Amino acid sequence: MSAGENSDFLSLDHSDIAAVDLLDPGSVDWPRVGRTAFLVHQQLRYEYPGTVRDLRHRLMIIAPPEYGDQRRILHRLDVECAAPSTTTGSEDEFGNLAFDIRVDSVPRVIAFEAWMVLERRPGFGPVRLPEGALTDQRYTGSTRLTQPDAALEAAARRHLESGEQGLGLAGRLNRWVQETMRYAHDVTTVSTTAAEAFSLGSGVCQDNAHVMLAMCRLCGLPARYVSGHLLGEGGTHAWVEVLIDGGAGDVVAHALDPTHGVDAGPRHLTVAVGRDYADVAPTSGTFTASYPGELRSTKRVGVVQVDYTR
Repeated sequence: MSAGENSDFLSLDHSDIAAVDLLDPGSVDWPRVGRTAFLVHQQLRYEYPGTVRDLRHRLMIIAPPEYGDQRRILHRLDVECAAPSTTTGSEDEFGNLAFDIRVDSVPRVIAFEAWMVLERRPGFGPVRLPEGALTDQRYTGSTRLTQPDAALEAAARRHLESGEQGLGLAGRLNRWVQETMRYAHDVTTVSTTAAEAFSLGSGVCQDNAHVMLAMCRLCGLPARYVSGHLLGEGGTHAWVEVLIDGGAGDVVAHALDPTHGVDAGPRHLTVAVGRDYADVAPTSGTFTASYPGELRSTKRVGVVQVDYTR
């Protein structure tokens, strides 16, 4: 099925979406690609021992309509709950699309199912921002998760001694984070700071992005956190955009992936951007109960159509 058949996609139910054939990304000749369509299908199910009240949940799992060379063709979000719920979509200060779900009383289970079709046309160019982004405190200042310590400050001084600036320095930092940080699950949490992860010398993509952000900002490079997907990986992925002066009042957001030490490419699908993970958490919220809930989630991301330039 072609991703261009919008009406056909909109009419699909869960079982149909799950059965859509995905192309092997390894079979795609990426340098020759002129247009790519992707399917992102996610399911999140929260189960509780009993009833929870005053549920206020936020989902940030749907990409904005346009982002650089990426365009959202269509999307859908369904909420499954035995009690009445309200869903409100809004745009935050970074241009991200957030959905806020409110339920007064959840009897044991609430589930969310979201899917979207994204299109990328590399010729459309990078993400551009106004000149003020270079001095925007959101991208130059520290946050709780990116606050540096003495060790990070010393590492930044060593990199500044190289004399490199701009994108060259950003690339150097990107490779350094990949070489310095060991990828490891279950050693950090969503609350782990850049300084803590750096001290451990290990973490996941989120930690690598936070270390990279701390280093960039210490080195005078404004930068921001990116949440999204990388084809071939199971969970959500995180990387960094470094903001570089493009001249004539133009600022270009260069995407770098410190987990792999490379530039972010056509396999990276952007969902949201912010100062750090806290701004773009895919799923978050609060409720009133004396017990916690358990989250079960599944995700399916892949290529559904490729058009070559030659």
